[in-house]
Amino acid sequence: MLERMAGWAAARIKQIVPEHPASYAVLKFALAVIFNVVLVISCTLLVSLATGHTAEAVLILIFFALLRQVSGGVHLKSGLACVLFTTALFTALSYVRAGQLCIQIMNGLSLLLVLLLAPAGIDQQIRIPRRHWPGLKIIAAVLVTVNFYLSSPVIAAAFTAQSISLVFAWRKGSGNHQNISAQGRL
Repeated sequence: MLERMAGWAAARIKQIVPEHPASYAVLKFALAVIFNVVLVISCTLLVSLATGHTAEAVLILIFFALLRQVSGGVHLKSGLACVLFTTALFTALSYVRAGQLCIQIMNGLSLLLVLLLAPAGIDQQIRIPRRHWPGLKIIAAVLVTVNFYLSSPVIAAAFTAQSISLVFAWRKGSGNHQNISAQGRL
């Protein structure tokens, strides 16, 4: 569904502005990403308004996305599956209530996974040269470390979910990318 909408919009853009330098394929991909993000945010916020967990959902949307941008993670096959899964996940995470010990355990697990596996599954997603990938790992670790001080249960849950997605991305492999820090460790 999202791919068809993106294809239709890309074709329409090329029809209206045929000299646009971006190809149909590039426009379609970019629009699919935009549609995906907008739908995840919209659906999550709509559900959170209905459940009364809007503040928690906003924290999850922000911190999950920040960590995902620098650490990578697994991707689902279709945009619609991603929207549905992510909305359901974020809604479930907005209900997390945990004591300090549980929060710190989630933070510790997230930090360990980030240090071992990040970045994973990003080689086809970003244009940052490989020589800068260790910096992405450091940024991801610093983000997770911030929650040791904030002690937010929903941020800890969001970081844990995102860091677990690194395991799936690492196990799945991502073409010719090999995460040097994770080789032979799992």
